[in-house]
Amino acid sequence: MKADQVLDAKGLACPMPIVKTKKKMNDLEPGQVLEIQATDKGSTADLQAWAKSTGHDYLGTETEGDVLRHFLRKSGGNTETAATVIPEISLEDFKGKVEKGEHITILDVREVDEYEEKHIPGVIHIPLGEVEKRAGELNKEDEIYVICHSGRRSEMAAQTMAKQGFKKLINVVPGMRDWTGKTE
Repeated sequence: MKADQVLDAKGLACPMPIVKTKKKMNDLEPGQVLEIQATDKGSTADLQAWAKSTGHDYLGTETEGDVLRHFLRKSGGNTETAATVIPEISLEDFKGKVEKGEHITILDVREVDEYEEKHIPGVIHIPLGEVEKRAGELNKEDEIYVICHSGRRSEMAAQTMAKQGFKKLINVVPGMRDWTGKTE
């Protein structure tokens, strides 16, 4: 696939590929294609969800060794959609709730390999790329704490769920990157 511009995001972890992509998309004209080169395995789901939430076209991903080459086409007009404000909780306050044994619903939206490496006991795991189609597995009336690696994917997941009628969503920031509590 031919790209108009290339963004090197190799070696960067979430949320940096999205942050750099957002900035680079501002330099493109509507209809132009950006190639994002990344090594973060979670970047595929991240970029798909980000493109959908901003109105850009996710064109696909090609793999060359360890490098994922993602292609996005810039849409025309205003690409930022009106987003619901998702409340946040600090990792410290969230950890307090978990350690007190409060009965809370926790949704981990990281990729399978990240989840399998370590996760909070009792969480529900739905990778970001599956949230839109699997959100129905959760109760819309529950207060749901959404967590990822840094807080960016969980924000995107919560936005997706809010559009489906979930009203009690809380984004855990920064996420599992800094989690020091019990894990499985």
